[in-house]
Amino acid sequence: MTLNRRWVLARRPVGQVGLDDFARIDAEMPVPDLAKGEILVRNRILGFDPAQRGWMDKGAGYMTPMALGEPVRGSACAEVIASQNPAYPVGRFVRGLFGWQDYAVVARAGETAPILVPEGVQPEEALGVLGAASLTAWAGIKTVGGVKSGDCVLVSGAAGAVGSMVVQIARLNGARVIGIAGGTEKCRWLVEDYGAEAAIDYRNEDVAVRLADLAPDGIDLFFDNVGGDILEAAIGHMAFHGRIVLCGSISGYNDEQPSSGPCNLSRMISYRLSMQGFILLDHLDQVPTASAELRGWLEAGKLRYRTDIQHGFDAIPATFLRLFTGENQGKQLLRLDA
Repeated sequence: MTLNRRWVLARRPVGQVGLDDFARIDAEMPVPDLAKGEILVRNRILGFDPAQRGWMDKGAGYMTPMALGEPVRGSACAEVIASQNPAYPVGRFVRGLFGWQDYAVVARAGETAPILVPEGVQPEEALGVLGAASLTAWAGIKTVGGVKSGDCVLVSGAAGAVGSMVVQIARLNGARVIGIAGGTEKCRWLVEDYGAEAAIDYRNEDVAVRLADLAPDGIDLFFDNVGGDILEAAIGHMAFHGRIVLCGSISGYNDEQPSSGPCNLSRMISYRLSMQGFILLDHLDQVPTASAELRGWLEAGKLRYRTDIQHGFDAIPATFLRLFTGENQGKQLLRLDA
């Protein structure tokens, strides 16, 4: 019997997600008796995103909640080891939501099709700089936010996988960019590596005071990954007809009770602001264009990125928790060493 190691959702987290919310329950590898169109993959690298925390809750959302006792839903780059689908030949790599396990049968009828990793793209790149986080950044800042040359753009969570790409894409489109991150080191990255004009360390600086200094004429476009007090501070410093793009609200993902919202929403009326939430699933038609532009920038040396690679199957839950402590240094990945 070939073992399929699996980390499953043992219980729905209440408040702060913890190691006890997961359990390792191994099973037999799926028998490669595949129906037409299906493929059997072996995960090689896992990717981790804050959005996974929301998928663990029972409440309604944009994705069906994870089922208890099933492998935790998460992104992976995997090798095709058996195939009944000519679009996915054995030996090629694909990426998708294959879960916290070694093996998975995917490309079933009615499921979202896996994405074939282009030749020459490394698995780390497929989940990192060319993966869903970067595609989210592209769609959010360009399509939803409508970034323009000359805009003053503010980005929260700016040193993360999405935020760091937003900073660079906005800059490449002619905007001046201010990033918000936690800690002096991440703020240094924003300016020296990612090209932000300035960075605000929310752990050690008053965000509202710094925004008044850095953007005296107001913020034209705010890309928010954080929510909470950061969102309130940004609303208070938006320019007339400013645009706010809501991508994430990591500050509240582990709250037991919903926190109160910004207290200054009346400014949205007086300043005629717009605020829109979005998810990448609404913009899948733009993925080919976004992927081509991102890869072009990467090959031209115009994109910088970091990947934080942990190792070993048993380290999967602890690696996920790094997202909520700020330990991750760039896009959080884990290599499934045999």
